[in-house]
Amino acid sequence: MNDPENIKRSGVMLVLSSPSGAGKTTISRMLLAFDDNLHISVSATTRPPRPGEVDGVDYYFITKEKFHEMVANDEFLEHATVFGNSYGTPRGPVDEKLKAGNDVLFDMDWQGTQQLYGRVHDDLVRVFILPPSQEELESRLRLRATDSEEVIKNRMARASDEMGHYNEYDYIVVNVNVGDAVAEVQAILTAERLKKNRRNGLYDFVRDLRGLGDED
Repeated sequence: MNDPENIKRSGVMLVLSSPSGAGKTTISRMLLAFDDNLHISVSATTRPPRPGEVDGVDYYFITKEKFHEMVANDEFLEHATVFGNSYGTPRGPVDEKLKAGNDVLFDMDWQGTQQLYGRVHDDLVRVFILPPSQEELESRLRLRATDSEEVIKNRMARASDEMGHYNEYDYIVVNVNVGDAVAEVQAILTAERLKKNRRNGLYDFVRDLRGLGDED
């Protein structure tokens, strides 16, 4: 988007959610590869880093004490504890990117999205990714060849519950073809970037176009 220099845009917080196997992670990676102005949100966690993970890139690896301190100081946009490890989205890095006119991508479940919406709903754009059918979703899970039969059944059962939250989202994308799905999310992001409430300086720009100058 090539706005005149006196029109500055505030950033968009783009959330992608989906049941496991619907393609959310693949779509996220492709969006980030195509768009230099879109940045992934990096979460903080108390779990130890896995081999190959880099602090500040994959996660911010912090102690439990530091995590509790950040919660007490209201430094997270959302946070949760899963299987004894805590995860949260630090507010500071997100705010910095938004103020600079950059957009931030969140790959998270419906529960995290609810927390986020409760805090920053004006800047949030929520997209839910659906599979084209139950059969296709199960086929995609099996193609991974990493999960046992029991795990696949559990994921399918969980998917039914997760898809029940689709109505809490602003946009729904059915991922029949990943290229088409990425194009649809890009179109959503473009439209949200062009909203007048995100384009600071637009009022003065239009006044100048109308030849009103400093007149009332």
